[in-house]
Amino acid sequence: MKACFEPIGKIHTPFTTKEGMPIQPKFGEGIRGSIELIKEFEDGLLDLDGFSHLILIYHLHQSQGYQLKVTPFLDHFQHGVFATRAPKRPNAIGLSIVKLIEIKKNILTIENVDMLDQTPLLDIKPYIPLFDHYPEAKTGWLDAEPKEAKKFSDNRFL
Repeated sequence: MKACFEPIGKIHTPFTTKEGMPIQPKFGEGIRGSIELIKEFEDGLLDLDGFSHLILIYHLHQSQGYQLKVTPFLDHFQHGVFATRAPKRPNAIGLSIVKLIEIKKNILTIENVDMLDQTPLLDIKPYIPLFDHYPEAKTGWLDAEPKEAKKFSDNRFL
C-alpha cells in the first residue's frame, strides 16, 4: 500500500531555517504568513472566509529520515515519536491550527505560523470547535508534571 500526495499550494512564512522557528502555532502567535493556493483549487475556498481558524496539513519538506524515540522540545527525556509532535517521523506530515485573516483570490493571509517558508501544503480544513475541541482531553506524559515549554526550534532534529 502506498500513498502519494500532490501539494495544493505553498505556505510562506518569515522562517527560512529551523532554528528560532516556533515549535507550535501557540508560540507563533501574531506572526503572519500566507498560503499561495494553486489557481486550479481557488474555487475550493468558497465560504471558507466565514471561519476564524484553519487546520493546515503539510509536508515537513526539510525533515530527513525518522527516529522512533525522540527527546521532544517539551521534555528532557525520550518518548516514542508517536507520543510527540517531533518532526522526524516515518511520514513527514505536519499539522497546525492557524488563524485566518483574509482571503484574496488564491492567497490566504494567516497568523500564528510555525512552519518553514515554502512548505508544501497538502490540505486545508476548517477548525470547528464542536468537532475539534475536547476539554476533557488528557495529554499523556505531559500531564505528569508542569513543563516549561521550549518555544522555539533548535538543532535537535536536523
